[in-house]
Amino acid sequence: MTTVKTPGEVSPPAPIPGRVPACERRVSVVTHPEATHHVDHVVGGHFDSALTPRGERHALMIAAALRERIDETAHVTVATSDLRRTRRTAEVIGQALSVEPALDPRLREKSYGEAGGRPQSWLDARFVPPPAVGDRLRHHEGLDGAETRWDVAQRVYSAMTDLLALPVDELVIVTHGGTAGLVIAAWIGMPIEAAGHVAFPVPSGSITTLREDGYFHNRAVVTVGDTRHLDI
Repeated sequence: MTTVKTPGEVSPPAPIPGRVPACERRVSVVTHPEATHHVDHVVGGHFDSALTPRGERHALMIAAALRERIDETAHVTVATSDLRRTRRTAEVIGQALSVEPALDPRLREKSYGEAGGRPQSWLDARFVPPPAVGDRLRHHEGLDGAETRWDVAQRVYSAMTDLLALPVDELVIVTHGGTAGLVIAAWIGMPIEAAGHVAFPVPSGSITTLREDGYFHNRAVVTVGDTRHLDI
């Protein structure tokens, strides 16, 4: 099942220099560590699961890794999805960096609608995968109340436009695995219409490092899904 593009529908532009200020900065994209929906084998999305004890321990390790590399004199902002598992991760990071995290629901994971909180097997039996060719962004997966990838991309690109307008040296974004891929796509200036196939290996508890230099103002993807700071 694929939805049809609405006539006159406008894609939000990518937050590239010119739309947002060009400046030297680093962005650390954190995916929350292990949460209860992982170990309970239920669907996450907007289902408001909490960190497990292992996830709490890994959140401390993420915070320590960021504290080690971020200079104490740097101007830092921590922005996070408002769901409990990301909010808690951001709280731990914020304590390490002496920063109060800002909640932004636009950084949430994709909503799976009626499947949220149900057994993964329930979703697997009903899920309609996107086509290999065609409008994958607006594809509907057959679940009442679920977001399309287009819905998620719109809010993520909007959030990134606002966050990259901030005059900070270090931006830490705490989000979810699926959402993190769209954060990276927005960072490199990928047009939203081209994001239907994009995916990046960003496991739970990982840090992806993005950097804009102060001379060429190139947008680099330095590392993707780094988990060396964790005791896997």
